[in-house]
Amino acid sequence: MKAYKTFTVIVVIIFMLLMGGFATIRYIDLKKRNILNENYKLQSINLKGKLFNEISRKKESTTDIAIGLVSVPGLAQKVIDKDVPLDYYGKLIQKLKKSKAYKNAWIQIINKDGISIYRSWTAKRYDNLRGFRKDLDKIFKYKKSGFSISIGKFDLSFKTIMPIYKDKSFVGIVEIISHFNSIADNLKNSGINSVVVAIKQNERQLQYPFSKLSIGKYYVANINAPLKFRNYLKKNGVENYFNDSYKVENGYLIVSYPIKNINSKIIGYYIMFKKPSGIQNGNFDLFVFKLVSIILIIFLSLIVAGVILFLFILKRQKEHYRNIIDSSTNIMITNNMIKTTDANKAFFKVFSRYSTIDDFLAENECICDFFVEEDGYLQKKIGEITWLKYILENHDKEHKAKIHYFGRDYYFLIGASLIDDSTNEYCIVLTDITKQEVYKKELELLTITDPLTKIKNRRFYETTISKEMNRAKRHSVPLSVIMFDIDHFKNINDKYGHDVGDEILMSYCKLIALLIREEDQFCRVGGEEFIIVLPHLRLENAIKLAEKLRKTVEQSKEIIPITISFGVVQYIQGETKEQLYKRLDKALYMAKKEGRNRVVVGR
Repeated sequence: MKAYKTFTVIVVIIFMLLMGGFATIRYIDLKKRNILNENYKLQSINLKGKLFNEISRKKESTTDIAIGLVSVPGLAQKVIDKDVPLDYYGKLIQKLKKSKAYKNAWIQIINKDGISIYRSWTAKRYDNLRGFRKDLDKIFKYKKSGFSISIGKFDLSFKTIMPIYKDKSFVGIVEIISHFNSIADNLKNSGINSVVVAIKQNERQLQYPFSKLSIGKYYVANINAPLKFRNYLKKNGVENYFNDSYKVENGYLIVSYPIKNINSKIIGYYIMFKKPSGIQNGNFDLFVFKLVSIILIIFLSLIVAGVILFLFILKRQKEHYRNIIDSSTNIMITNNMIKTTDANKAFFKVFSRYSTIDDFLAENECICDFFVEEDGYLQKKIGEITWLKYILENHDKEHKAKIHYFGRDYYFLIGASLIDDSTNEYCIVLTDITKQEVYKKELELLTITDPLTKIKNRRFYETTISKEMNRAKRHSVPLSVIMFDIDHFKNINDKYGHDVGDEILMSYCKLIALLIREEDQFCRVGGEEFIIVLPHLRLENAIKLAEKLRKTVEQSKEIIPITISFGVVQYIQGETKEQLYKRLDKALYMAKKEGRNRVVVGR
């Protein structure tokens, strides 16, 4: 009887262990599948985030270019006259072609009636785009700048639009048209292959397709779309990938991103292919089976082995996710609102003096210690709150940081999210945008620099005088302005030629630039007309400076002897920049009327 009971107990234990073993296998398999699916979901979100960031950078940089284009003198009148030469932006197009991001960029000018009067990529012009391009309807209605993705006669492309005004009257728009090729190239560097598919709405669209590629009846917008993946979509039915989701097929994570026009209507899909970094199976199932066999033999050994396996899996998962984080080209750090607590390998590629996070913390508290205080970038404290709290409270905005480390400037896009509520720990991701920011600043410099004299231009003056007047008003500090031009400059050009005139402008601008302060802003606002903005300088000192410049120029006699007439004013609290300019211009006029080669103070 005792033996029977013992046997029964053993059978029951074996049965329970067997059931427990099978239940454990099913649980582990289900858990594994959930982890894989979650992993793929996170990776698909990451791919969409990369694409979104690329589109955002495209929008920002093309907007800067468009601002520069509408600032070209005389453009508005050419638009009114419908007389824009075919090579009007020839030099700029050649410069853009040297940039990988804009070598295929197009420029189009459309007048207020919707007539295309200039296209940089074709001689075709004077066709009416109203009713054909729905995104233009809002621009013509509200006369404001805009950014959209739309299908035109030539391509599915990005359109950055900037209005053109003449004497405050709307006369037309300048449009920068850029393509998906540079975005696809950038994503390719991250192992992501791209196929951009447009949905053809009607026969009026895509009359002259740019890429000449298609998948069945669907147009392919990026000329660098790999043939392998185009054939795959054709074979499996490209319509099956028209969704806002992901698939795992043929060893690839396939993520679709809907492309919408200005009216939020889907006009295409950006389809991405990437080898997924999924959880590795190995001999997972075989290992579990052996583990269950051991349970059937020795219960205690099973428990010990189970604990060891559990710890092993946790360690492997932790190592695996750490490897994923360390393989990222983006800097990823953790912060507990007080200091940096951990960082991935990309962090130490920038902060190369340190090999571990402990080395870094021995000298610094936080990465924000390296933030450069500059307008438009994150500061260590914004008002009364820290930079991290500011990001979290303004998650819908784009945040940039400029970091100076060992004589070099870096620029990053920064995002943050909570990863552990119990420890109040946050993950911060820094995406390197140094190349884009440097290129952007170079373009900005071109748009505010006079090409002949290399000093600042009128556009820069208009921005600077507004800023300095606001500062003078806010802090009750003085602000003076000098306007001057070269006496009888037209006679010089007529007598010696424009080449000599240009040499005189360049030579005397260099001379005057050496005589003013570093913080003074020297601008060319007309042919031979110049303005110097003098922050924190009272009128009497501005008069002394003008006299010094007048005498130096008169005595210099470089190239040929010249004289200069000056008007000087000090900003009066409450006046507009137009009123200040009028006083300044009147003072210069009086200097010329009273005999030239003199300084007159405006009242």
